[in-house]
Parts: sequence; structure tokens; C-alpha cells
Amino acid sequence: MNNNKILIIGLLVTAGVAAFLFWPGNSSNNLLSDKTQVTMYKNEGCQCCTRWGSHMMEGEFAVEEVPVPVLMQVKRDNGITPELASCHTALIDGYVVEGHVPRAEVERLLKERPEGVVGLAVPGMPIGSPGMETPGRTPDNYDVLLVKEDGTTSVYASY
Repeated sequence: MNNNKILIIGLLVTAGVAAFLFWPGNSSNNLLSDKTQVTMYKNEGCQCCTRWGSHMMEGEFAVEEVPVPVLMQVKRDNGITPELASCHTALIDGYVVEGHVPRAEVERLLKERPEGVVGLAVPGMPIGSPGMETPGRTPDNYDVLLVKEDGTTSVYASY
């Protein structure tokens, strides 16, 4: 084989590997990162969810957005009742994070790792929560709820 053919084959292999690793939306990108993976299920086109994802990426999180046609099914499958529901459901290191939960509370949950816990939830879409900032509007007071395996909740933090 002559040198030109070897060079061309080498370039094609390199381009293929680079395309695989860095193609937009390819979750293998996170294999190259030491950030904690967040898989966020949302309705197509929801921008407040995208803004929450950006809030999470300001910390040590890598967020993959996954639009789904039946979001309530994802919630049910992960222990989120209609009373706890918000506009997106994220799976983070074995926990469910429902809605506009501040990054600091997710970091705290991952550090503390309480037993018997499904995750955290901010029901609804409170104004002023991460991703729901609205210029000119006074932020709502809201609670971050700790969701337990038995279906009960307790206040984890208040804002």
C-alpha cells in the first residue's frame, strides 16, 4: 500500500472517530467529561427547561435534553405524582429531579445521599426559580421537596 492510501485511510478513520465523539446530541460526549450526567425529559420546544439545563451546566453537570411525546409517563415511571409535577423530569446519578430545582439543592442531595429517597421536586413552575426568572416580576416563594420512596415528601429547602 502506498503512503497516499495510508494517509487517506488514517484521515478517514480520524474523521469518523471525531464525528462520533463530537456530533451534537451524542451522549458519548459525556464520556469525555468528568461532569455528572443529567438526562432531562421535556416537552418539545420548552425554553424554561432549556434555561434550567443551562443553570445546571454552570455547575458540575452535563445536561442532555430528551424531548418526549408523553412526559407524564416518564414522571409516573419515576415516582412523580401529578401533585409534584412540573414541566421537566431529570434523572441524575440515581435520583429524580422534578422541575426547577436549584443546582445547589441537587449538589446537596448528591453529597448527602439520604436513604429511602427518590429525589427532589419543585411542583409547578414558580417565578424566580432557575429557568423561570422573569424580569420585572417578583419571585415566588417556593419549597424544594424531598420525595421519599413511600410517596411522602418533606421540605428540603425553601426559597
